[in-house]
Formats: sequence, C-alpha cells, structure tokens
Amino acid sequence: MKVNRGAPLRIVSLAPSATSILCAIGAKGDLVGVTKWCADVAPVGDLPKLGDCWRLKSVNEVLRLKPTLVIGSVPYKKETVAELLAHPLNFLAMNPRTLADIESDIRLLGGITSRMPDANRLIRTMRAGFAAIRKRSGRKPRRVRVYCEAWPNPRISSPPWVAELVDICGGEMVVPAGEKVTEEQVAKAMPEVIVLAWAATGEKADPRKAYGIPTWQEVPAIREKRVHVISDELLNTPGPPLVKGAMQLCKLLQQNAKEKR
Repeated sequence: MKVNRGAPLRIVSLAPSATSILCAIGAKGDLVGVTKWCADVAPVGDLPKLGDCWRLKSVNEVLRLKPTLVIGSVPYKKETVAELLAHPLNFLAMNPRTLADIESDIRLLGGITSRMPDANRLIRTMRAGFAAIRKRSGRKPRRVRVYCEAWPNPRISSPPWVAELVDICGGEMVVPAGEKVTEEQVAKAMPEVIVLAWAATGEKADPRKAYGIPTWQEVPAIREKRVHVISDELLNTPGPPLVKGAMQLCKLLQQNAKEKR
C-alpha cells in the first residue's frame, strides 16, 4: 500500500473499527465515505453511507468518492474484495485478533493520517480504562466461567480480544475464542454466564434460543437464567468501543458474583 503523503487524504472506511479509531484520533476530516454500520460506533454525521466488505451495491459508489485509501476488515466476502481490488485502489485490510493487534492498528492509522501523538494518546486512554475495570473487578478466589458468542449458526465464539476483556473483568472464557464451537463443547465447558453479542444485530440477540437448546439444560448459565446480551458494537468493534463493552461485561460478572453469594 502506497499513499501519496503530499496529497490530501480521502479515506473510504468499510470497517466500523477503523472509522471509530479515525474519529477518536481526530481524523474524521480525512473520511469521505463510511458504511451504514459506522454511525453506531462513531460520530460520522452526514458522510456518505456505503455498503461494506461483505456487500456493496456497486464498486462505483466507492470510486465516485475518489478515495486515496480504502480500508476494509474481516469478515469479508471474497468476491466483494476482489471486485474492489480489480480497480487501482490503495486498499488496507485490517484483521486484528488481540488487544495488542488493535493497538498496532491504532498506531498504523495514526501514522497514515499524521496523527501519531493522538494515536498514542488513544492507546493510553484505552489502557487506563481497562486497568480501572480490572481494579474494579478485584482479585477473586475463583474466576467466573464465561461463554461469549459472536454468532449462533454456525455457532462461533467471540474473538480473542473479547476473551482478554473477560479476563480483565475477572472471568475465564471457557471455549477457544474466535472459533466455530459445538453445542456439546459449550455444554461440557459448563459456563456460569453466557453473553450473546451476535455480529450485525445490535442488541437483538435472543436469549430464548440459548435457553431452548436441549444439550444445555444442565449448564449453570441456563439453569440459573444467566444468559445476557451485550450490544454487538461494543464487543465486536476492535477499537475504542471496547472500553464501554468491557464496562458492561464487568457489570454482568459482578452481578453474577452477588447472586451466587
């Protein structure tokens, strides 16, 4: 990827995470187009709303904005990305897995937009937020067993950075993070709390579907009615929204601890 540093930046962000980072470091002015999902995580105002890396109405909706850089992210539809790459575009693909990866993405975008001091400031702010949550969670003799779910069919556990947030909040992710899992795996892991943050659904994940799974009837989280929903945007956006997501997760786990006393 080569961006002409002498020319004004015109960034089309097809990744809400990138949009949230760019706005947080003061680079909103470099954006000329975003996805319809970006408004849920960043103050994008009346910027043109496009499709995303999964579905575009037409590549022309990107090209007409004359971008100097297009940013995409996982998950994506390979045909959509291939259609974009068929044109002479500067394309940046983001695929963070961990909180450390997210910090690297913040630094990368800070460098591209010549806002490295702001990027480093955002990293410090996020770290301080997580540290405060960890302190609030305290040292517990036993960590709460948690299953976080990013999608129900096929069943996919939440990304690795969510497992790190669970740890920060005093819990333990009891299945491999960011992978397809079976209902039997979850049942065997015996989570005490289940958190649903289904991608692209906001807060519309349905706990009733979890309560109705036959193989989960002996799972503590099911027996004790501890299946909760956290907005997709707060756990699945690898950027500044994760601090608020961690706060909500911490609140749920603390509530679980109180109920078990």
